[in-house]
Amino acid sequence: MLTARVPFPRFQNGCELEPERTMANLTIKGMPDPLYERIRESAAQNHRSINSEVIARLEVSLGSVRLDPVVLLEQARALRRRLAGMNLTEAALRAAKSEGRP
Repeated sequence: MLTARVPFPRFQNGCELEPERTMANLTIKGMPDPLYERIRESAAQNHRSINSEVIARLEVSLGSVRLDPVVLLEQARALRRRLAGMNLTEAALRAAKSEGRP
């Protein structure tokens, strides 16, 4: 259930926020207890509140930033051009991994 938008507090986690911005609230009803426990445990492991853990999971799941395929493709092409002269072999990779190790 999406509720009315509420104004940002002036400060959140020690950071000053833009007063004109608002955030939506979300209420989840009927969450199974085992799922809630998993979220609670994950939040504790990540040193987050349950709310912050849910937001982080949703951002990962839904992707918080849309990728521009044209920009992404150009970045891939630029990387290929930069690495064009490199000829990495299995032996070279093994040597690089073990370099400096006893």
